[in-house]
Amino acid sequence: MKKVLLAAMLMGLTLTACNKNKQTTNEDMNTTLTLTQEWDKVFPQSDKVDHKKVTFKNRYGIELVADMYIPKEVKKFAAIAVSGPFGAVKEQSSGLYAQTLAELGFLTIAFDPSYTGESGGEPRYVSSPDINTEDFSAAVDFLSLQDNVDPERIGILGVCGWGGIALNAAALDPRIKATVATTMYDMSRVSQNGYNDEGDSKEARNAMRKALAEQRLTDLRNGSYERAGGVVEDPTDMPWFVQQYHAYYKTPRGYHARSLNSNEGWNKTSVLPWLNAGFLKFTDEIDNAVLILHGEKAHSRYFGITAYENMTGAKVDLQGQDANLQPLNEPLTEPLIVTRGNKQLYIVPGATHCDLYDGGEKSYIPFDQLAVFFQENLK
Repeated sequence: MKKVLLAAMLMGLTLTACNKNKQTTNEDMNTTLTLTQEWDKVFPQSDKVDHKKVTFKNRYGIELVADMYIPKEVKKFAAIAVSGPFGAVKEQSSGLYAQTLAELGFLTIAFDPSYTGESGGEPRYVSSPDINTEDFSAAVDFLSLQDNVDPERIGILGVCGWGGIALNAAALDPRIKATVATTMYDMSRVSQNGYNDEGDSKEARNAMRKALAEQRLTDLRNGSYERAGGVVEDPTDMPWFVQQYHAYYKTPRGYHARSLNSNEGWNKTSVLPWLNAGFLKFTDEIDNAVLILHGEKAHSRYFGITAYENMTGAKVDLQGQDANLQPLNEPLTEPLIVTRGNKQLYIVPGATHCDLYDGGEKSYIPFDQLAVFFQENLK
């Protein structure tokens, strides 16, 4: 049973045993796209760029909904597609990234992944390494056909779990000329091994597989999908990183009615494909530019460091600091930047995982550096 709760936590990010199970009803599974026209983001609307809703289909025929942010110029733009965090919607972190990068001169879209938010796909509230990687390529398809976009200058940015998905997309799609993975998770690794790889055993995975197989039959009998639960309502006795999730998803800072993490979370069985995925296998074959952005104090920092090392074949010198969850020997006083060719790892001093969702209290997101990275690699 413990492994069942772990699997649910990985998809909802912060489920505990005290969560009440939620249901995805048959009504929830049948969707007709309804696009919200009023501004309902968790961040203020900018008067420096134009905004409109757009839609496009991926290779599986699922219709995706995005917010497009357009600089107030008339020219061919370099473009960036943004998504994430895992279980969030475009009205949260990804929209902030997209709008800010548009203010810095890029045409951008922030899209809801398949099966979530305003996007289509049935049943609701499921994820897929394959389909979600395709979502990024579908966004590149869409941007490539826009009259005001240069199809040779398209990049992507993924936040949290979508940072890992962005790397997977970059390995598959050479049209993506520049990729940023910020505060990234490797969803396959954390699903298969648990946090810090503490559940990396055949026995642990088999227990999870057995529980999820039983959950399939439970859902079938009920005619509905049991939800894993989003961020906990009371994080008082939870780990510090869960408290950070609560501070973002469950407060006015980041709460949104369509966000899975703010509400009932993913379907429990949504973890299944990640348990069997050969994810991020070919990132060492990415020829185009990649920037991995992480916070110094992020519990997820080890995902980004491992991804950088696997991508470049170079061991990261952290100046005596531990790549995993151990406390840093000495706090950083300036960004730690590691570069090999056109691949870069950028560690933000003092920042936690969720600080890179919206900047936190100290505007931790280095938007100017992100703009420089995209400008240099989307020429």
